[in-house]
Amino acid sequence: MRAFSLVTLSPEAFDDFSAHHADGNFQQTSAAGRLRAGQGIEVEYLGVQENGTIVAGALFETHRSRLSTFSVVHDGPLCDYRDRELTEYFMTQLKQHAKAKGSAQMEIVPEMPYCLHDSRGGELPADQGGAPADDAVETLKNLGFMHDGFTIGYTAVPRWRYLKDLTGITDEKSLLKSYDKRTQWSVKRAASMGVHVRELGEDGLQVFADIEQATAERRNFEYRGEAYFRKFKQAYGSKAHFMVAQIHIGEYIADMESKCDALRKKVDVLQAKYDEHPTTKTERQLGEESRNLAAAEKRLTEAAEYAKDGDVLPAAASLFVEHARETVYLFSGSVEKYKPFYASALIQHDAMLHLCVERGVTRYNFYGINGVFDDPEDEGRGVLEFKQGFNGYVEELMGSFVLPVRPLTFKLKTALRKLLRH
Repeated sequence: MRAFSLVTLSPEAFDDFSAHHADGNFQQTSAAGRLRAGQGIEVEYLGVQENGTIVAGALFETHRSRLSTFSVVHDGPLCDYRDRELTEYFMTQLKQHAKAKGSAQMEIVPEMPYCLHDSRGGELPADQGGAPADDAVETLKNLGFMHDGFTIGYTAVPRWRYLKDLTGITDEKSLLKSYDKRTQWSVKRAASMGVHVRELGEDGLQVFADIEQATAERRNFEYRGEAYFRKFKQAYGSKAHFMVAQIHIGEYIADMESKCDALRKKVDVLQAKYDEHPTTKTERQLGEESRNLAAAEKRLTEAAEYAKDGDVLPAAASLFVEHARETVYLFSGSVEKYKPFYASALIQHDAMLHLCVERGVTRYNFYGINGVFDDPEDEGRGVLEFKQGFNGYVEELMGSFVLPVRPLTFKLKTALRKLLRH
């Protein structure tokens, strides 16, 4: 028998453990603890020690209300679930701890992958992470956990993630080359249209919140609000990056005027050449450049309309969170009116470049997708295709598990919930 002991960790010790664990993540950090504590949730940092070394850990939350008390571990616990002896010890200890807190149930959402898929959701070979972790799922079930199943769809803690491996990418050129052709074009297009990315300070979070709210209302998802984002920034500090992509309309107009002038000169030269000596080749070139000029003049006219909105126009915004092993793209929004500027693509490129490549971080986490890959009419199709354009892979997690801690209270609570639904 191995000698384990349950210990309480300091925030600093827990962060160090999370930073070096294979499944460490931003939800299992003291920053997440500060955020939860600010919401009135009781948080503790618990660990398992073996031979003087911490081998498992969890940010343990106790949620209390007038109706119920329950315990939660988001994106954790951090544990090798294939190590049955360690898992059995830690889960038993956490159950006892939850019971002492008065919880009726304990929910965990392990960050350990169930299996990996290619970018289109296809199966990968076992040696590339494609072998399902059924043994880990069975270990938890044998301990009394009820599995919510291998669900499809969006969940609060996404079961399906889209990621990009940046190993071997050392500069902007190689990063851009790693995307598919359409996404490369979008990034370059945005940069050529006067779009620039900058980080918002705490005093500029209303800009982020306004864009996120408009997007939430358009796509019918939950809106967090400026107060939440302010608390998030205060909790995560320099690890949270609220980025905005802005159109500098004067720069764009000047660039378009220059292009129009250059195209007019081309058309004039080709027209004179054709008038002097008409050929099929010259006629084709003249037609092509005339169409290019018409398109450029149309964009210039549209730019004049955009200019009525202001000199610098926020077009897209995203929140990125740093963890030692990855950067996570957590929240985002965009202004539908400015969609032709491809600001959302540029902001992703900028984050990967500055928050990963330049810092030597090789894992970029696009976070949630809904796990539907074969339905072009699915509501999440646009999000999926946008992320697929950056050429990554899919991580399927094990999902959510619930352990009844006080069985009678849990049954009564479950029955009441079902009654209220009807």
